[in-house]
Amino acid sequence: MLVFFPLLTLIWLSFGAEQSVWQHLFDTVLGNYVRSSLSLMVGVALLTLVLGIGSAWLVTQYCFFGVRFLNWALLLPLAMPTYITAYSYTGLLDVAGPVQSALRQYLNLSYGDYWFPEIRSLGGAIFVMSFVLYPYVYLLARASFLEQSSHLREVGQLLGYSRRKAFYKITLPIARPAIIAGVSLALMETLADFGAVSYFGVSTFTTGIFRTWYGLDSVAGAAQLALVLLGFVIILIAVETQSRKRARYHNQKSPQNATPKSLHGGKQCLAVLLAFTPLLIGFVIPVAQLLIWALETYAQLFSTQFWRLVGNTILLAGITAMTALVFALLIAYGNRIANTALTRNAKRIVGLGYAVPGTIIAVGTLIPLARLDNSIDTWFRANFDFSTGLLISGTLGALVIAYLVRFMAVALNSVDSGLQSIGHNMDQAARSLGLSPFKAMQRVHIPIMKSSLLTALLIVFVDVMKELPATLILRPFNFNTLAVRAYELASDERLADAAMASIAIVLAGLVPVILLTKVINQR
Repeated sequence: MLVFFPLLTLIWLSFGAEQSVWQHLFDTVLGNYVRSSLSLMVGVALLTLVLGIGSAWLVTQYCFFGVRFLNWALLLPLAMPTYITAYSYTGLLDVAGPVQSALRQYLNLSYGDYWFPEIRSLGGAIFVMSFVLYPYVYLLARASFLEQSSHLREVGQLLGYSRRKAFYKITLPIARPAIIAGVSLALMETLADFGAVSYFGVSTFTTGIFRTWYGLDSVAGAAQLALVLLGFVIILIAVETQSRKRARYHNQKSPQNATPKSLHGGKQCLAVLLAFTPLLIGFVIPVAQLLIWALETYAQLFSTQFWRLVGNTILLAGITAMTALVFALLIAYGNRIANTALTRNAKRIVGLGYAVPGTIIAVGTLIPLARLDNSIDTWFRANFDFSTGLLISGTLGALVIAYLVRFMAVALNSVDSGLQSIGHNMDQAARSLGLSPFKAMQRVHIPIMKSSLLTALLIVFVDVMKELPATLILRPFNFNTLAVRAYELASDERLADAAMASIAIVLAGLVPVILLTKVINQR
């Protein structure tokens, strides 16, 4: 119900509203939103495919200098929110940035005498998002390549295939479902992004929702745009689900994996260059730029305002993470002890929340909560001559509800995987000792799956820290988080001042990446 309520609200608002605003949007900006969003998706899909598949192929099929480091280091760009990477590259490549300044100085040129790619553009957004999101493709493609047996390569050799031809004819088709799933995840993040596209001035559905709501003061128009955006997301989910349905027919696992080929000389240098480039562009360069700015503005560490932001962010993320963990544990364990169609479908529905962009969830959450607050206030005024004010919609409660809709699926996946690793004979043993299902969960299951619970807690905590659009819409007055403050300072062109908040978010984002690297190193 919590996940469905915002979506039902959007549908009710869209079809119950006057069509004049929608007609205005259709006649003026909707086409531009569709073109920009589709162009962004196509560009990000193509570039993430090249970067993700290429990196996965290099580290799994070849042995060269630094390959063991790259196995997990290629995931590091996941710690960088797209909007923070956008700020870093804007400061680096803009007209007043060090790159163009050095170019003008050493070549004795003036502005306008030379051509330089514009970072604040659709191309710049594709560039930034692709180098941040390619690890989704890399991670799943790498796993698929590792699972493929060496017997497949032997079959290719019998057919006269070279190593390259075997990749295109055998390895890539088998890995297709995993690759499609990775691209779908990257495109969902692309559609949900607000900070980077807004800062680069690219008109997508997320920026359009904000403009319609705050510029045209039309909640109904924002809801209608949100439904169109949701349609894009549903198509992506359908494509990804279909690819997973066919995955079981493409591969037969074998304990005998293919042996990587050792590279030497010029080929090794080329492999190192190609493999390190995504890591360099997606993580090392933007972090280095942030650190340079941080050295200029380190005095913020001694200000009460900065630590108030840290406290607000930790408070909000902590409350949400704990609540999501409790709900996820109840849902997963409820499905375990009563595996019915109702509990299975409830678990699936909760899992859909992560695919819905934060902008849509925020719009669908705020409107009913605001109307509920107004109804309560009206009733108290009429009966007791007393104003209750904003009880829910103007508080952290609204933010926590939206975050739960968005991120409870993350906690549920981790908790559910931990429960599935515990055999049902443990449940039967606990019941035979006279423990109720709740006591069995408390005394048997939770101690065994502590690592899964901690993982769920940390990932939700970090996701809440990085979330921008929902926080911008739903935060109470005079309440800021690190993400919102970094966005506000960057929007005012105070990029250096945004560095400390950005670094704090990146450091937190390293937590789930470190957890993923442990999984990588175990393979």
